[in-house]
Amino acid sequence: MNNEELKNTIATINSNLEFTEEASEFLNVLVSKEDLHSLCAQLKADENLAFDYLFCMTGIDYGKELGVIYHLESVKHRHQMVVKVKTNDRENPVFDSVTDIWKTAEFNEMEIFDFFGVKFTNHPNLKRLFLTPEWNGFPLRKDYVDEENMVIK
Repeated sequence: MNNEELKNTIATINSNLEFTEEASEFLNVLVSKEDLHSLCAQLKADENLAFDYLFCMTGIDYGKELGVIYHLESVKHRHQMVVKVKTNDRENPVFDSVTDIWKTAEFNEMEIFDFFGVKFTNHPNLKRLFLTPEWNGFPLRKDYVDEENMVIK
């Protein structure tokens, strides 16, 4: 499927999606945090889509919002897409885990939790992955300040 065909097929699954026009080879879709898990499950289960491979997942700090970006591929059909989700709640950013859909998300969600502070409900073992448990803050956030390790010249 090309991006236009993907867009038309995915739009029938959830009418609340926002397809974003970006200079990208991938179809980009923005989903609400409430619809994230359901959409991801349908993207994998639908035979015409069969997005069975989560090949990249990352956290992002937009400034006012925190988000997660999922790069998906169908090994069977050889098409790819990007799913994005955002929240304005910087104090308690929470999204549903997709580890039950794509097992590789388990490691990625721990990394995003560690560096951005995003929590994932229903994650089987959400904990810091790289940083020590006593580490304060989330170093990949734009508002993070590390007085101890900053070198000012």
